[in-house]
Amino acid sequence: MISTARPDLLGRCRAAGAIALAVPILALAACGDDEGSGSDGESQTLTVYSGREEEYVGPLFESLEEETGIEAEVRYGDSAELAATIAEEGENSPADVFFSQDAGSLGAVEAEGLLAALPDEVLDQVDPRYRSSAGEWVGTSGRARVVGYNVDAVTEGELPDSILEFADPEWEGRIGWAPTNGSFQAAVTAMRLTEGEDVTREWLEGIVANGPEQFSDNEAIRDSIAAGEIDVGFLNHYYVAEARAEDPDYPVDVHFTSGDAGSLVNVAGIGVLASSDNQETAAEFADHILSEESQSYFAETVKEYPLLEGVEVDPMVVPLSEFEQPDVDLSQLSDLEGTLKLLEEAGAL
Repeated sequence: MISTARPDLLGRCRAAGAIALAVPILALAACGDDEGSGSDGESQTLTVYSGREEEYVGPLFESLEEETGIEAEVRYGDSAELAATIAEEGENSPADVFFSQDAGSLGAVEAEGLLAALPDEVLDQVDPRYRSSAGEWVGTSGRARVVGYNVDAVTEGELPDSILEFADPEWEGRIGWAPTNGSFQAAVTAMRLTEGEDVTREWLEGIVANGPEQFSDNEAIRDSIAAGEIDVGFLNHYYVAEARAEDPDYPVDVHFTSGDAGSLVNVAGIGVLASSDNQETAAEFADHILSEESQSYFAETVKEYPLLEGVEVDPMVVPLSEFEQPDVDLSQLSDLEGTLKLLEEAGAL
């Protein structure tokens, strides 16, 4: 059974900065020990590299063992760093599963040819927009980029339909952003794909010229909007959903731009390593994360978008069907290096 106790809001930090890798939470089965092996010879112990924090996915690993008997040895860290580690380890990686916070990191490992094809019965549970076009990773939950705004300072009608318009001078001194944050950088990568390098550079330079307040993470942006220190900020949807669930009078709401990178839906997801000897067990793990119980946990507790059809979003969250998303292949969000270079050139970093 998955606990639906809500995480501590103040403890949340989903930035994509460097995170030291934690020690495994469960011991590996002893070398040569047949205990915990399935009838097909596969081990019932999986090594998981997780870019998702233990605070949010730990309960899922506990329910995995309770319901399937599969134990997980988990190595936690930043998704981009874990992707780089897997690439460096290559076919010698001890990982069976990469559980990434974002599609870009999964795409980077996929591009290295290090992921195995997932079974159709796993892939078919998720809309094609939220899984690898090559069938080598599958999304497990989604998060939307939004413009958070102070409802006492701005009406939604005053907010532009395009994220590009926030570079206009009328927004000078009114914006908050977190250019070191991984979710923001993924949105910039999406803008590069949909608008091109020149337009993206011009937008970044325009925002910089508007003198935005710079923050380390989304939560700090949200709270600064609520305090009236800024009028708007670029962040992920669930931060506002969490605050409004705690306090219906919280003075921040969300605005979706129309079909551009300002409303990008990125996903956390799972890929199985091609070098793994436990691919069937790993696929069972993916199936568990896509179960109705696990998807409801993401929706109710984390306020993310469940990706299994039929699981409802939290009442505080705008359904995916009610806003226009950019047409982006999420696997192509892997060019972090190019985005960082552009952010530096524009003066954002």
